[in-house]
Amino acid sequence: MADLRINLAGIQSPNPFWLASAPPTNSGYQVQRAFEAGWGGAVWKTLGDPILNVSSRFAAVSFNGQKVAGFNNIELITDRPLEINLKEIYETKKRFPNHAIIASLMVEPKQEKWHEIVKRVEDVGVDGLELNFGCPHEMAERGMGAASGQVPELVEKQTYWAKEMAKTPVIVKLTPNITDITVTAEAAVRGGADAISMINTINSLAGVDLNTWNTIPHVGGKGAHGGYCGPAVKPIALNMVGECARSPHINLPISGVGGISNWQDAAEFLLMGATGVQVCTAAMHHGFRIVEDMIDGLNNYLDEKGITSVMDIVGQSVPKYSDWGNLDLNYKVVAEINNDKCIHCNKCYIACEDTSHQAIDLYHDASGLSQLKIREEDCVGCNLCSIVCPEEGAITMKEVKNTLPSMTWNERQEMLKVLNTTAEPIGK
Repeated sequence: MADLRINLAGIQSPNPFWLASAPPTNSGYQVQRAFEAGWGGAVWKTLGDPILNVSSRFAAVSFNGQKVAGFNNIELITDRPLEINLKEIYETKKRFPNHAIIASLMVEPKQEKWHEIVKRVEDVGVDGLELNFGCPHEMAERGMGAASGQVPELVEKQTYWAKEMAKTPVIVKLTPNITDITVTAEAAVRGGADAISMINTINSLAGVDLNTWNTIPHVGGKGAHGGYCGPAVKPIALNMVGECARSPHINLPISGVGGISNWQDAAEFLLMGATGVQVCTAAMHHGFRIVEDMIDGLNNYLDEKGITSVMDIVGQSVPKYSDWGNLDLNYKVVAEINNDKCIHCNKCYIACEDTSHQAIDLYHDASGLSQLKIREEDCVGCNLCSIVCPEEGAITMKEVKNTLPSMTWNERQEMLKVLNTTAEPIGK
């Protein structure tokens, strides 16, 4: 079996699967249950000045029969006294010395506040710190969380304050509620961060009850925006991880968070540059034991690839991730329909005819059964037909051999500049 141990900025873990700072890591009882189930680490639910939480506080978005495709919450940081949390962290670390325990922290943007909490949590033996600059609701209204995380100067300054006191690695958790996450990631670098984690939750409202007109969730008839997570946010998180991983100005280990539900999701994050991953919604949906399938699946995948260490796949897809202007304009694929596997629902034809490039011919054979054929000269290779097809293998995309050399948009523009510069003026 492959070696699943990771080293993230000096933090050792028996596998890359950590629980994210959230309700599942609210107490020593829960974190210890998680470690018994097989989780390699846990980011303790955010510590700070205890607050009062509301009821109700969770909501979910289901889609096309899938429960909890997205998850929304208006829960805040820990509502338990810091002393109790510190006591349970100490006891948990003593019982599980080889598992990673990271303390998530959020305090006011004041140097003395950061110095105080860093010292107190490190005294109980945590393996690292995660600075929560991402919580999008309520704490942001107090000048913390995303309110700090959206201002690069505050990210840099508070990271620096934490590093002034810290003896363990400092991870900065970034908010996705920003135009360009690399800007705040670079601020974390300037502040001396040892690693970054992303993404925190996205500003959201889960829905509105059409009978009562209350927001979902609501608290006595009043609602507020919350944080969105779960499988629906994975593409957003994966993109942001990739953007930071490929930036030459960041060059920090990344803990990937956002929509990770199985070992395949985890592998994608690792390939896109994350050294480890954090999971929340999937654990809340299915319980801690899901990590068993994640570990087995990742082990089998690495074994099939002949890879001995999970660290060997970290970042392998990053060189393949680029800007649109670097894509080959002469590369071409077209759709191919296998009528033997086709179930004759005609969804591909409808999608192409109504919303794409009208490249599918529909006709009926002698028995009256519908048949479909791609007109390759009109197919632009958009993938839509293969996406809407409900039958596995009925539509595939095949590469078309092209005699034209590779040509990117950037190369084309440079070539045009040269031609325009060397061309003689008209009439001369």
